[in-house]
Amino acid sequence: MAGFGGNCRLGAVLFFSAWITLAALNRLVRPAPNGCQMTYMYPTYIPIHAPNNVSSDRYGLFLYHEGWKEIDFNERVRNLDGVPVLFIPGNGGSYKQVRSFAAESSRAYQNGPLEPSFYREPSSAFELEDSSLPSQYGRILDWFTVDLEGEHSAMDGRILEEHTEYVVYAIHRILDQYKESLLARSKDGVRSTGNLPSSVMLVGHSMGGFVARAALVHPGLRKSAVETILTLSSPHQYPPVALQPSLGHFFSHVNEEWRNGYKKGVSHTSSPKLSNVVVVSISGGIHDYQIRSRLAALDGIVPSTHGFMVGSSSVKNVWLSMEHQSILWCNQLAVQVAHTLLSMIDPVGRQPFLSSQKRVFVFAEMLQSVVPQSLSWMNHVSGSQSSNFLASDTREAGELQRNDTLFCPPSVLWTSDGLEKDLHIQSNLVTVLAMDGRRRWLDIKKLGSNGRGHFVFVTNLAPCSGVRIHLWPEKHRSSIENEVPASKRIVEVTSKMVHIPAGPAPKQVEPGSQTEQPPPSAFLLLSPEDMNGYNFMTISVASRQTISGRPPPAASMAVGQFFNPVEGTSALSVGRIVHSSYSPEEIFLKEDHPMALTLSFSVSLGLLPVLLSLKTTGCGIKNIGDQIEADKNNLCKLRCFPPVALAWDSVSGIHIIPNIYSETVVVDSSPATWDSHQGAEKTTVLVLADPHCSYKVSLRASLGAATSRFFLLYSSEILGFMIAIILFGLMRQSLAWERDSSVPSILSAIETNLKPKPLMFLCFTPILLFLAFLFFTTQQNPRFGTFLFVTVVCYIVANGFTILVTLSSKLILYVAAILHVFAKRRWQSWEDGAHSPLVRQFLAFSFSFQSLR
Repeated sequence: MAGFGGNCRLGAVLFFSAWITLAALNRLVRPAPNGCQMTYMYPTYIPIHAPNNVSSDRYGLFLYHEGWKEIDFNERVRNLDGVPVLFIPGNGGSYKQVRSFAAESSRAYQNGPLEPSFYREPSSAFELEDSSLPSQYGRILDWFTVDLEGEHSAMDGRILEEHTEYVVYAIHRILDQYKESLLARSKDGVRSTGNLPSSVMLVGHSMGGFVARAALVHPGLRKSAVETILTLSSPHQYPPVALQPSLGHFFSHVNEEWRNGYKKGVSHTSSPKLSNVVVVSISGGIHDYQIRSRLAALDGIVPSTHGFMVGSSSVKNVWLSMEHQSILWCNQLAVQVAHTLLSMIDPVGRQPFLSSQKRVFVFAEMLQSVVPQSLSWMNHVSGSQSSNFLASDTREAGELQRNDTLFCPPSVLWTSDGLEKDLHIQSNLVTVLAMDGRRRWLDIKKLGSNGRGHFVFVTNLAPCSGVRIHLWPEKHRSSIENEVPASKRIVEVTSKMVHIPAGPAPKQVEPGSQTEQPPPSAFLLLSPEDMNGYNFMTISVASRQTISGRPPPAASMAVGQFFNPVEGTSALSVGRIVHSSYSPEEIFLKEDHPMALTLSFSVSLGLLPVLLSLKTTGCGIKNIGDQIEADKNNLCKLRCFPPVALAWDSVSGIHIIPNIYSETVVVDSSPATWDSHQGAEKTTVLVLADPHCSYKVSLRASLGAATSRFFLLYSSEILGFMIAIILFGLMRQSLAWERDSSVPSILSAIETNLKPKPLMFLCFTPILLFLAFLFFTTQQNPRFGTFLFVTVVCYIVANGFTILVTLSSKLILYVAAILHVFAKRRWQSWEDGAHSPLVRQFLAFSFSFQSLR
């Protein structure tokens, strides 16, 4: 039996585990914030019948039609003439989940491409050969969907194999249906305007995304039948819950086939099997509790030249993390995916681009933000996530890349400004409060001296149409490039501006009154290397916006500053972050502070989230004696724009938080795991705050968020430790049995394992093996300190859970025994009581009746 010290150890471990569990549950049961807009549709599902010689009673194939009018199903199938896209639902999913993407694709095709400023960043690193956008997409998308009866494919590998076989059949049936429809139209004398599709684009959700990849390496699939795959919150590395060995074996087999599919064979003349296949994975981010970003990554499976993974919080015009099911109906994502797939169609051939490089670049241009590239001067960002950004060393890539110029599109025409409208800025800070049609001159050599060689610019004006920025070798009267001599030609850097999500627009209290400063919607960062060789910079502001006849914003804002990044950098060690859980870290920013504040956390915010608060302490307004704090804050909001935070994670990408005054910053990284990325151990946060105001920045480690993240990331490790602890307890019991000594209880065995010597052996032996593995391999592995901390905490929590399960089972058995004894005694007392002769007589009569039968 455990003594007093042993009971104290068991109680401490149990208390610690119970506290972590309650704190995590308190956080996890809260509804996750959801900024998604609902998608509306008028769905109709047309069954695609199988041929007479094929039996497919179990599953079904449907064609989606968008519209409220009643249609003839046979006529709709007969007129198939688009690009086929097949949707594959996930675990327990319905074929009707295709409706959001299909409905938005139909609307996108009818309305045509949106403005470039809406779904394409002017700073994209690559464009199509014809940079001008077409007025209409080349061909409509025909969305098909498979009915897999809502089977739970995440639990059984055999179900996954059956789904894969049916998807292969569905792909062949779709391609054959286009041939049958073309033949039927030809018999009626109807002339077709396009070629028959030779491949089907696959879109899969959850386990459906893995089924799509499994179908591509199925031996029965026709050659080149699938060349483009888009997955939504799908596990690719390994199954989320491997309850059966068949599930893990199937994942391993499919991933191995994919790795071999991109390798060149013995014959150098033949291309790899999957050389023309492109895969893009979109993860849900921090709010997807079922599929973490590291599960949705394609590293080690698909080379970076043929695909990438992007988090939904990093997707252009989405910027939201979403739940596992919300990713199917979130309108912001559905719109972006619809325009992305439509942009995949060659306007000339009216089929998806044949070149895999072109398709990858279209995906990257439409989905990936270039914010990380703009932050390349920050520590821990440069070089990170290299697999998620595409190389351009092929000839096809070169055809897609831009020229060296960064000029705005020719359709954006500005009139030449005279020098009488020019303003000459004498300070390192420039402010624009109205669309005044003026040009501001900044002396780079003078304003960028004393270490202030970096330049940052934030605005809510549209790049190119609202504001333009140029670099000049010397002052010149004209702003038109062709009027400047070739030896003194200016360079426009407007197209290097990066769009970011803007917070809520400011409200006007009454007509004619001053509004609050609007939140920024774009920013520009220039390093000294970008401005090398140039002496002047001009910031030209339009008098009004002309593109699409849009009215100018209710309030205009633009702030630029030459700054020294060292002055705005703050590094926080693990000790300071842990200490901030009960004593917040405070950073005071005085007026005229660097606009870009870089916070470097030595521990990942995916493991230890931080509550970041910014409080305005002043904005150049002198204090009045009886001035109320709320009135002071309102006055400062009229002068300073709302701060913006950009958190960088090497796995899931960028997380942008607009209008940040008090927010818990979390990234979807998974440190201390074997498949951790090189930059997953640290997090960098960039805060853009108005230098006209002074702030008090508070940082507090959020223990509630940390506990919930801990369970989400390491629940499988805790379960594995629990099994090991139970086996250790059984081992000690069997050892005592063999020695004919008293058999200890499970609690006593657990208490023995918590003693110093066994604890050192059980905890640090795996750690020593880990160090030996690091010594003999060159593989990149997690940092030792983080690995040690997470391992010990997982082991302690697993002990606590095992103690809780043991005590709960003992309590249940004890209560059951008490109830059993109580019922038996009551029955005996009732049997021996006053009614016992009557009962015996009744039983005797029953027995005699049974004998007569």
